[in-house]
Formats: sequence, C-alpha cells, structure tokens
Amino acid sequence: MKPTRTLIAAAAVAVGTLLTAGSALAQAKEQFFPLLSYRTGPYAPNGTPWANGKQDYIKMINARDGGVNGVKLTFEECETGYLTDRGVECYERLKSRPGVTVFDPQATGITFALTEKAPVDKIPLMTLGYGLSVAQDGMAFKWNFPLMGSYWTGADILIQHIAKQNGGFDKLKGKKITLVYHDSPFGKEPIPLLQERAKMHGFDLQLLPVTAPGVEQKATWLQVRQQRPDFVLLWGWGVMNSTALKEAQATGYPRDKMYGVWWAGAEPDVRDVGAGAKGYHALALNGSGTQPKVMQDILKFVHDKGQGTGPKDEVGQVLYTRGVIIQMLSIEAVRKAQERFGKGKVMTGEQVRWGMENLALDQKRLDALGFGGVMRPLQTTCADHMGSTWARVQVWDGAKWNIGNDWYQADEAVIKPMVKSGAAKYLAEKKMEMRPASDCSS
Repeated sequence: MKPTRTLIAAAAVAVGTLLTAGSALAQAKEQFFPLLSYRTGPYAPNGTPWANGKQDYIKMINARDGGVNGVKLTFEECETGYLTDRGVECYERLKSRPGVTVFDPQATGITFALTEKAPVDKIPLMTLGYGLSVAQDGMAFKWNFPLMGSYWTGADILIQHIAKQNGGFDKLKGKKITLVYHDSPFGKEPIPLLQERAKMHGFDLQLLPVTAPGVEQKATWLQVRQQRPDFVLLWGWGVMNSTALKEAQATGYPRDKMYGVWWAGAEPDVRDVGAGAKGYHALALNGSGTQPKVMQDILKFVHDKGQGTGPKDEVGQVLYTRGVIIQMLSIEAVRKAQERFGKGKVMTGEQVRWGMENLALDQKRLDALGFGGVMRPLQTTCADHMGSTWARVQVWDGAKWNIGNDWYQADEAVIKPMVKSGAAKYLAEKKMEMRPASDCSS
C-alpha cells in the first residue's frame, strides 16, 4: 500500500505543479489594470461614470481586438470613497498583482500620498487633468503623468477666456475675481497660478474655501453677495457643484458670471439645477456624445452584448468619456512599450512608464482609435509629462452643454517658470534629486 500511496502523492504534486505552471502561464498573458474608484459617498454621482468609462473601454478592447497584441486586459476595482487613507490601502493591496500597469488615483489627495510611493514601487501614476501641477516636469517627477492638463493650466485658461470676453487682459485691472473652492489639495492647487495672474493684471483675488463635501454653502454665498465679485471661479467636485449653483441662484448671483473647472462641468453638476444654471460656464477638457467611433464601438461590442458596466444612456457623457480617454491612454502606453520591449508580452510598470513618456498620438492616430473630435493630439517627452494643455469653454443652456469653438492653450511663459521653481522646491523638501539627462534614453 505504501508505494501506491507514494505514487498517488507524487501524482498529486505533479498535477498541482502543472496547474500552478498553467496558472502562471495564463497570468503571463494578462495585463492588469488596478482601478481605484468611488461609487459610494457624496462624490459617487461624478465618480461612477468616470469609473464606468474605464471599465467599458477595457471590455471593448478585449472583445473587439482580443487585447493588445494578444495580451488580455484584466482589471479589479477598489472602492476609495474619495478618501486618501482608503486610496492608499487600495494601492498597497493591488500594486503587487502580476502584470500591474498604472494607477489612476482618481483623487488629488490620493495622488499626493502616492507620489512618494510610486518611485519605490516603480509603478506610474496617471492623473489626467488633476493631481500635482508641478509634476508636468518629467525631469523632477519621473513617475507622475498629469496628462492633458493640470489645475494650473485650467486656471490659466479660465483667466484667458474671461479676459478675451471682456476686451483683453488690461480690462481685468481693478476687477474682483472670487475663487470658491473645495477645501482640499484639489481645491487649493489653482491658487498659486491665480495669484500670479492677479499680480500680472491687477485684479483682486478673493478666496472662499468650502468644507468638504460642500453640501452647506449658505455662508459662502452670503459672502459672495456682500463682496459682489465681477466673476466667480468654481473649483468644486461632486455635490459641491450643484449646491453652489443653487446657492448662487438663491442669492441672486448671475450664473453667467460663474466659471467652473473641468471637474465642475459635467451632467451631474447641472442636471438637478436645470434652467437655474443657465449661462454657467465650465472648462471642457474633452468632447462628449455618442457620435465618435469609439463610443459606437463601446455600444456595439459591450452594451449591445449586455456587458455594459453602467446604464447605456450614460455612454458618451462628459465624465464617462473622460474615463474612456484615461483608459485609452493607459492602454496606448502599454502598446507603445511593447514596440520597444516586445510585442505580445506583458509589460512591467517600469516599461509602461517608458511608454507613457513616449506617447505620440497625432490626429491620424486619434482618428484610427475612434477619438476624432474627442480630444486634441498629445505627445509626451522625458521633460514634458503632460503632453497637451488645450481646453475649450462650454456653456449650459438650461438643458444641455454647448461647447465653444475656441481652443485655448495654457500660456507656457507663465506656467513653465512656476513649474520649474515648484518642482525644485518639492525636490529640496523631499531631499530628492533631478533626473540626469542620460536617464531619458533608458
């Protein structure tokens, strides 16, 4: 009996070994995307479509293309509730998964917390339109990618637009501009840029913080009524935005004198206010609607198959589209990395970081990806981790957003010196060094 038992045991070990090897081989062909999200709490109405867009794009690429050069794309969501500590917990839990690619923290506070962790773990952070503004400098921030814009570029474009609408920058002298902002790292980010522009053009900048999540703003808008600013900039997120518009209506502040950042310019921000928000302006970082081919493909390969993450009528909305863009850029970074490190192979976080640093999406490539009319061309470099600083301004007509035809680009003459000095200060505080030029070829 003993030999028989020994043979059985040996066979069991062999089978287990084969299963383990088979599992490892399966994993070796899977590129894993950790998806931090918030579908609960006061920011859920905005965080949910953002998260749904990312998931649906991954599903579409798998269904339509079979992944990236034969590599299947997998993902797992982790609920943060927009809380920094929970975001860090999600990061720590998911960072060691095989084939981990890139983290989109989906919150500026979480980004701040992960910025020191990413270089140690060698996993890039993508913060499209948010995060640390000075991270545009790729020589100082090797692992951060604030693609398409930062809060400094957004604030700069808003001031440019207001100046243009009022006859030039010289017309801003003596004006009052009030920033109503989410009292968090997110809300505080544009302040240095606005202070710089105030010095340049002679307008009076007033700062009114709103305690998160922003459901109570009566005192804030009483101050607005007392101070009577010429313009109000709204730097809000989630329920704060619709609450601000309702309070502005209640206190009689003209909505056509209000200008929001691109995180205050989506359907959830104005839907409940309706006609009461008519005339409100907000930055448009991306286009929207179901007309673009990428949205048609998502409908065809995902929703029409009953595989949609959220409701079908959400496809093409502003934040849903932004989630799709984020996921596309992540996947294109993988594709770019494969060109150098091996097509059909799973890329490491370090290899994907190289791909993100060498993105080259011209109009021809965007059209081929189905993103024509959705975003501007984007090209990153070792020194420039943003790649594009363009945005438009949209206006709410009481029922829908109408995007203007004018594209604005942040003024590099203003932005670059601030980024350079801010990055140097950050490195000095953290006792870190700038990347050598030779690192750009690695």
